[in-house]
This record gives sequence, C-alpha cells and structure tokens, in this order.
Amino acid sequence: MEYSIIQVALVFIVTFVAAIDQFNFLESLYQPIVTGAVIGLILGDLNTGLLVGGTYQLMTIGNMPIGGAQPPNAVIGGIMAAILAIATGLEPNAAVGLAIPFALLGQLGVTLVFTLMSPLMSSADNMAHNADTKGIERLNYFAMALLGLIFAVVVTLFFIAGATIGQTIASAIPTWLQTGLSAAGGMMRFVGFAVLLKVMMNRDMWGFFLMGFGLALITVANDSLATPALLILALIGFGIAFWDFQQQTELKGAAVSDGGDFEDGI
Repeated sequence: MEYSIIQVALVFIVTFVAAIDQFNFLESLYQPIVTGAVIGLILGDLNTGLLVGGTYQLMTIGNMPIGGAQPPNAVIGGIMAAILAIATGLEPNAAVGLAIPFALLGQLGVTLVFTLMSPLMSSADNMAHNADTKGIERLNYFAMALLGLIFAVVVTLFFIAGATIGQTIASAIPTWLQTGLSAAGGMMRFVGFAVLLKVMMNRDMWGFFLMGFGLALITVANDSLATPALLILALIGFGIAFWDFQQQTELKGAAVSDGGDFEDGI
C-alpha cells in the first residue's frame, strides 16, 4: 500500500509530539489508545487504529518507569503496532506482538537520551545557581527535541520501509507464527492489567472487582448490550466511584464537625 508524503510527514509529527509528551506536555497524548486512533485517521483506517491502540493500551497499563529503568516504550510500540496492522493487514493482536521489538528500540532510545543528558545536569545546576532561566529552557528544549527526533526518525524510517515491503513480510510469516503472535498479543493485555492490579489491589477493592467482572459477563452475554458494554460499565464504575467519594467526604466532614471547639482544655 502506497502512502503520500503528507501522510509520512503527519506520522513523523505525531511521533515527535508523542515522544515529547511522554515526559512533558500533558503526559497523556502519547498513550497508545490516543496515538493508535490518530495514526488510524492519518492512514485512513480509524477502526483498526482504535483496536490496536486499545489492545496495546491494556498491555502497557501497568508499565511504570522506576528511576532510570525504562519499560518497553509505549510510544514507538503503539504507533508501530497501528502502522503494521494497517499497512500490512496483520490481525491487531499479531501486530501488537510484532511491535514489541520496536518498543524495545524505543526503550533504548529513552535510555540513550537520559545517558547523554546526565553529564549536562551539572551545567543545569550552575544555570539554576546563576538564575539563568534562558539556559535552563534551552537545555530542556534540547532534550525534548532530541528525544522527539530519535523517535520520529525511527518510526518514519520503518513506516516507509513497511509501506514498501510490509505486505511481502506479512505474507512471508508462516501461519503458525502469525497464530503465535496473535495469541501472545491477546495475552499481553491481560498481563498488563494483572500488573496494574498487583500494584493497586487490596482487600477493600475485591468486592468492586468481582462486581465489575460479573456485570461485564452479563452485558457481553446480552446481544443488545454487547456493543455499548464498555460505555455502560464505565458509567456504572464512575457512578460507584463518585458515590464513594461523596460518602468519604461526608464522613470526613462529620468527623471534623463532631470534634467541636474546646476552650481552656474542656
């Protein structure tokens, strides 16, 4: 499938912005569910972009960088998964599995930028000591531009190559390997969610988890509710969370008011 120079340029820009957004800006534009949809719009297949982005989002939902240790990068991985699925016609789960090496490449890119910027931190300290705000701004802009360029160049090069020979590569992949990639890609979303649950879950939340699981089974089993199931569950979850927030706020307010005002130790 051939793509225009405008589409290539837009992919470059989206990747550049998403790479910077990962550590700056809103820190939400880089999420695979967003980049997948945007790449889908650019390449003319929004549905596939959303499917791949949502699948990749679930896989990375529990990934958090700890100190200098970086997980496989969600920016390059998510964008390349969408590109592979749309440009080569791969099944979304298989595209997610095939995008993991690109995510590891992004991980190396982030580590490289962090390594290159480390010696410059002493210069930043001196700038702060001398109240050189312009110098600090230039240093930050340099780091952001460097990361954005690395990511954008990598994705664009693979995008151009993928658009040219991607279909040949996809057709050369044996059926058993495509099946394995699909299974791995489908499994990764559950692994990512399990990692998140391991961090967040406590005894007080198990009731909500089981209730949500039961509601999901009921809505999916009902043909009339299966399509808007995600929206229904999201609204129910928001309603419960909002109710719990109100209850907690009222309890805290009551605890403060019951304390009364004491004077002279009485």
